[in-house]
Amino acid sequence: MRLVTYSWLAVVLALACAAIGWLGLAGWMAAAVLVASVAMHMAGNAIGTRLRETTDRDLSERRRAARLVSIASLPVSAPTHLERRSSLGLLVPVSAGIGAVCGGTAGTLALVWLTASSPAGALLGGASSAVMGGLIGFLGASFVEIVRTSLRESLAAERASLPPAGGAMAPFPRRP
Repeated sequence: MRLVTYSWLAVVLALACAAIGWLGLAGWMAAAVLVASVAMHMAGNAIGTRLRETTDRDLSERRRAARLVSIASLPVSAPTHLERRSSLGLLVPVSAGIGAVCGGTAGTLALVWLTASSPAGALLGGASSAVMGGLIGFLGASFVEIVRTSLRESLAAERASLPPAGGAMAPFPRRP
């Protein structure tokens, strides 16, 4: 490397040490996170622009190819329950409420009994625990409801595709 590069490196290192002394380690880490966020934003814009340009070119080529060759369209199936927008049912809000109550109670009691927390601190910590408990209850109930719905639909589709049980299948041929 050239001497100019080493000089710039020394200047940046000196500024970093001064920033640590002036801002403290937490301030320096906050500045590093800010610089990293700006760099990630710029990289995301560059990557997104490149992907959009590539997609536009690919799309125009595909349209040109589609005009030359006609492709038979596949039959459109009816949308499944998961593809439609619908309510998840009563299980989800009830589970979120139960999770919020349990989380808030556990958080408040833990702060009161296990730490020397003030009543205001215990109340704030309990509210935070209630939010986390409600979120966990919501996520768990949503997962259970979606798995239940998808299993029910897949079993119904499998039953519809099976032949009737009343002997619709041909018997095995007998050998003479």
